[in-house]
Amino acid sequence: MAIKVLLVEDEAGIRCLLRKIIESRPGFEVVGECDNQADAISLYSKTKAEVLFLDIELKGTSGLECAKLISDMDPKVKIIFATAHEQYRSEAFEVYAFDYLVKPFPVERVYQTLDRIRNLQEPEEKEHLDKIIKYERGLEKLLVKGKESMSFVDISDIILIQRENSSTVIYTGKDSFITSASISDIEAKLDPDQFMRSHKSYLINISNIKKIEPYGRWTYIVTFKDINKDALMTAEKFEEIKKRFL
Repeated sequence: MAIKVLLVEDEAGIRCLLRKIIESRPGFEVVGECDNQADAISLYSKTKAEVLFLDIELKGTSGLECAKLISDMDPKVKIIFATAHEQYRSEAFEVYAFDYLVKPFPVERVYQTLDRIRNLQEPEEKEHLDKIIKYERGLEKLLVKGKESMSFVDISDIILIQRENSSTVIYTGKDSFITSASISDIEAKLDPDQFMRSHKSYLINISNIKKIEPYGRWTYIVTFKDINKDALMTAEKFEEIKKRFL
């Protein structure tokens, strides 16, 4: 299945060029294009594109703000800034950009980025819906309530907590639960010696880490022993976890 790409750029000529470059690379499909934030959010919601090529300066708003909104919907979306403005590079990586291309960029440079994305792409799993309402101290459990049921989740079974589609999802080895609570709310209830905020959109159980390896240029990806999911980790948190085990 082709990797879906969304183009958000206020110059029609640049959009046309990017479309030709991307679609000349096997395994990619441009599923939409626009020149402003409102249309970008709408198109992303409809297409669920895995890759977003985004200019820094859009009609009426900043591409950085657009990136923040879309990454909150899905932190795994790979945001590639394609811009003439070198000076925004550090701000772009504060929103965890996958790459930063400065115009005019050579075609081969875009190909390199697309090839890295294709090598990293993995299928997503589906989840079911519940809501956290209470933390039971002493029992070391989170009480999770659905419409007509309650589940007691052992904290030690929690492997990964992440932001997805503007909600928070808790993963154990067998189940997953969607909640309206923020990651920060849940993080405050958990032992910092056991759980690490590896990235603004991920909270991970350190004891379940299997491997950490590079992902993009300034970020790492974490895989786990007991679940076919992964998480992002910032370079700063990578250095922190190395110190814990040295």
